Amino acid sequence: MYQDTLLHIDGTWRSGSASETISVINPATEEVIGTVAKANESDLEEAVTAAHRGFLVWRKIPALERARVMLRASAFLREREGKIARLISIEQGKPLHEALNEVRSAAETNDWFAEEATRTYGRVIPSRGEGIHQFTVREPIGPVAAFTPWNFPTIQIVCKMSAALAAGCSVVIKAPEETPASPSELLQAFIDAGVPAGAINLVFGNPAQISKYLISHPLIQKVSFTGSTAVGKQLASLAGLHMKRATMELGGHAPAIVFADADLDAAVDSLSSAKFKNAGQVCISPTRFLIQESIFETFVERFSAKAAAIKVGDGLTSGTMMGPLANNRRLEAIDAFVSDALQSGGEIRTGGKRIGNRGYFYEPTVIANPSNDARTMNEEPFGPVALVRPFGTFDDAVQEANRLPYGLAAYAYTGSAKTAAAVGSAVESGMVSINHLGLSLPETPFGGIKDSGIGSEGGTEGIDPYLSTKFISQI
Repeated sequence: MYQDTLLHIDGTWRSGSASETISVINPATEEVIGTVAKANESDLEEAVTAAHRGFLVWRKIPALERARVMLRASAFLREREGKIARLISIEQGKPLHEALNEVRSAAETNDWFAEEATRTYGRVIPSRGEGIHQFTVREPIGPVAAFTPWNFPTIQIVCKMSAALAAGCSVVIKAPEETPASPSELLQAFIDAGVPAGAINLVFGNPAQISKYLISHPLIQKVSFTGSTAVGKQLASLAGLHMKRATMELGGHAPAIVFADADLDAAVDSLSSAKFKNAGQVCISPTRFLIQESIFETFVERFSAKAAAIKVGDGLTSGTMMGPLANNRRLEAIDAFVSDALQSGGEIRTGGKRIGNRGYFYEPTVIANPSNDARTMNEEPFGPVALVRPFGTFDDAVQEANRLPYGLAAYAYTGSAKTAAAVGSAVESGMVSINHLGLSLPETPFGGIKDSGIGSEGGTEGIDPYLSTKFISQI
């Protein structure tokens, strides 16, 4: 049964001070299934001051003990994965098997950061004089404000919260109002594992109000945001104004280049899986499919057949391969993108319309030969729409791949080691995966360049922004 979601401030689950709530909608049915508490400024002030107190406690706990607490939280997540996955599917829409994989990934990522807690090493620097000792130490930066999206409501929190906790920081999490219950259950696992009061806090409410208040607050020392480029730029500007360290994981428009010498079946299988995962609501989802001319029609035919065979339905229904879009805004946006692409000369090879009139379901869609002037060739669609265009030479493919101001993820398929090396070097992207889907692992960096963001989450790069380096020189 879906339950109403509360705020978590200073170790207590509670309503907002004004007792206001926001409705939560099941995207498969469009029914209101519950509410989430709405924080006002007094709640936010309490959350920040609690995070400050929690930081003073948590940072003093030895790294090995912090790691043990975090590993206990992972064990609780695995015990409760069925309950949490069901909540994700109900409030976000993705199929239950995808939701289960998300919770398992959250536990695995938390494990990795827990182990990194004991590896935040400093270094000894040889001195220029006798008797002088020079060394660096890594220290937690302080309370963190973390802003997370609805498309992956648990793993996105873990990427920020677990890195912060491993470093010794506390955190105020502003989680998505569309998907509040699964983050609530996630935090409960950490609370039950022994994270002290104030070290983790969870708030919901007006996004603009919360971001402005938290980022400008003098006790907040670090900002981490995952979301659209437009909002990310606003928050990065605010963070810069207040000299706050910021990690921004923003939008993408990933090119997927398939050369004539590629294993075509492998390319079709893996790219179709990546494209329609979570109904295309993934920042690293392949979007612009650039196919070498000699294999273009063969690829489009096979890829379209894969898309057409996807069973779309309620995420809790057995056999569902793709769920609904997360909200009505996405449904309207995708419909507008597809209409514009058709007006620009694109050809629908499969899909292209809403499914039914109840729930935010949209057909897996393949559009061949859209014009570069089409909106969706320039703006992130964030939905189940694949745009397929032919290219002639290597340089043609790279030019198109690098045309946009985005640079989060890119994919390439080729049978040539020389081409693989060349494309990995030439494509302007924070992440490039060649001949497989190799992104978003706990031990690897995840982040973009250009308008796709600043910094990385995951890997050793993911914990660095939560640590300050202090240099000490003594005689």
